[in-house]
Amino acid sequence: MKVLVFGSLNIDMVFSVDHIAAPGETISSASLVKSAGGKGANQAAALAKAGMAVYMAGKIGKDGLFLTELLRSYGVNTDHVKVYDGATGQAIIQVDREGQNSIVLFSGGNHAIEQGEIGPILDNFERGDIVVLQNEIVHTGKIMEAAKKRELRICLNPSPYDEKIEGLPLDLVDMFFVNELEGSALVGMTEAGPPETVLNALVSRFPGAEIILTLGKRGGRYGRAAVRAGGEIVDLPVVDTTGAGDTFTGYFIAARARGGNVSGALAIACRASSIAVSRKGAMESIPLAMEVFP
Repeated sequence: MKVLVFGSLNIDMVFSVDHIAAPGETISSASLVKSAGGKGANQAAALAKAGMAVYMAGKIGKDGLFLTELLRSYGVNTDHVKVYDGATGQAIIQVDREGQNSIVLFSGGNHAIEQGEIGPILDNFERGDIVVLQNEIVHTGKIMEAAKKRELRICLNPSPYDEKIEGLPLDLVDMFFVNELEGSALVGMTEAGPPETVLNALVSRFPGAEIILTLGKRGGRYGRAAVRAGGEIVDLPVVDTTGAGDTFTGYFIAARARGGNVSGALAIACRASSIAVSRKGAMESIPLAMEVFP
């Protein structure tokens, strides 16, 4: 089984601050670190570190060539990452003393992907392979439709959540990865509802899909039809939450692909994301399989 992550590649500019800047406030940063990021690239790194055969598709400028070099060092195939005459996507990230973050995105190459590039990339995959998507690139709906025609399995992390999500062919999704806010928005709630209420509503709206609801410090929950399962985090110091959800996504998919049951996959994903938040950085903080799998 092969996994294609068709998604974003970003250059992260991470500022370490005492607290997240409020509107109109100017604060100083204790440090600035330039690193590799983007939800797509982070998830590809997590899948590769978890031992999967992973392919990355997306678009970068020449300023982002170090991203593909880093991904390849983790074992990700980057043959489908196109280089164009423009800027790579950027993320301005504030990380406070508690490890929480605030992120501003500039799309760059993530919004320069052309529809004509989609088919030739997907033609390299076959029935039963997995395509992992987020909401940081253009033409996500077209990718979903083309992937389903080729009988690929679709995993969607609708993040960052915005009005474009409801315009996607969500009935094609086989597996959703959502946090409380994203899950609540998908079922029409204006604010985050109780986890079990949100999970049940998502299962009702998408009866053919697997729903994975991530809850931060409270772990994760799973729902499909009448099946419910939960996983708890490992109690480790929180240093930086950037990339925690991407780590969870990658390791859950990998654990299931290895034949693990839902409860076991949740435990693995929670363990991996707990380790990730105990370290600085996004892609670099993701643990290796030997640190996570029993």
